[in-house]
Amino acid sequence: MYTNSAYIGEMHEDIVDTSKPILVTAAGYFRLEKTPVFETVRPEPRGDYQLLYISSGKLHLYEEDGERIVTKGNMILFRPRYPQFYNIYLEDKPETYWVHFTGSDVDTLLDYYGMSKDEKVFFTGTSPDYQWLYKQMIQELQLCRVNYEDLLNMNLRHIFLIINRFLKEGTELDSDALNEVERATHYFNENYNQNICIKDYAADRHMSDCWFNRTFKKVTKVTPIQYIISLRITSAINLLENTDHNIKQIASMVGYDDEYYFSRLSKKSTGLSPTAYRKKLK
Repeated sequence: MYTNSAYIGEMHEDIVDTSKPILVTAAGYFRLEKTPVFETVRPEPRGDYQLLYISSGKLHLYEEDGERIVTKGNMILFRPRYPQFYNIYLEDKPETYWVHFTGSDVDTLLDYYGMSKDEKVFFTGTSPDYQWLYKQMIQELQLCRVNYEDLLNMNLRHIFLIINRFLKEGTELDSDALNEVERATHYFNENYNQNICIKDYAADRHMSDCWFNRTFKKVTKVTPIQYIISLRITSAINLLENTDHNIKQIASMVGYDDEYYFSRLSKKSTGLSPTAYRKKLK
């Protein structure tokens, strides 16, 4: 089994602290590689909270009324004083992230973000943000740099926000559609300065470009092309403000070979050409 985890106290220590609104005490990731089964048996309930995310495969959760299969894209919220019995099997190819937390305001926050006390399992989609945020919490707990507790709390609340957004938007769009838009926005943010063909992007992911354009706009309120242009112009403004690169260089850096076309787009978006914008700054 491969695991990567970190703790404020000792491993498996059950920290309950109501002197703070919310406090992350442990976080981790694990996947099975050779071990056929990994069992979690906690008949004596913990006093803290645990939010467990299944990023791949599935988990077998055992409750009073029997076995429940929890699949990829779901989160399990274990509240204080609730026994934990679950297994993961190598044949299911599971990958799981988890975080333990405590605090005086936790119940209020969970209720605010739509995680009802009547539910334990929440389908929250497979946004890549979840994995990134869990990894950030693991790293912060391992390094314990200045203000790490504040960053941990922000990362956990960020997860709550994404869950709440998914629970609200999921009533209008299915989870696969939301996940495709999430992946696309991540890809565009990383590659906006490259030559992106929306039709090719959709085809590479086995989607109709018409469906992708329509779905993307329904979620973000703009088309994929408009989204990419916005990223490019925002980056260009930052370069205009903070560097001495000329307009042609900046156009190339944000993805435009034609500086005059770039200037027209910039003026349409900001009301000023890049040259006029820079003069205004001076």
